[in-house]
Amino acid sequence: MSELKNKIIEEIKKIYDPEIPVNIYELGLIYKIEFDEKNKKADIEMTLTSPNCPVAESLPNNVKENVLKVEGIDEVDLKLVWNPPWTKDMMSEAAKLELNL
Repeated sequence: MSELKNKIIEEIKKIYDPEIPVNIYELGLIYKIEFDEKNKKADIEMTLTSPNCPVAESLPNNVKENVLKVEGIDEVDLKLVWNPPWTKDMMSEAAKLELNL
């Protein structure tokens, strides 16, 4: 994995779902991270735990703001997707252990 992608992931890991004490990366809410170093642009696909999630407005904005803090990224194209729907199976082993699942 590239250094830039690692930096993007580290910034995303600073964001927590307010209802679950695990960061959104370990929850499996981030489906895709790609970047174009030439254009300094990150393309991110993410989902929420449910379409009715109370942070549907703020969480994607938090992701954009954090990724823009990464040196080498000047633009973030974030898409909120619902397919495939999020399930607990998408959580990392660390997240499952944290939540005793």
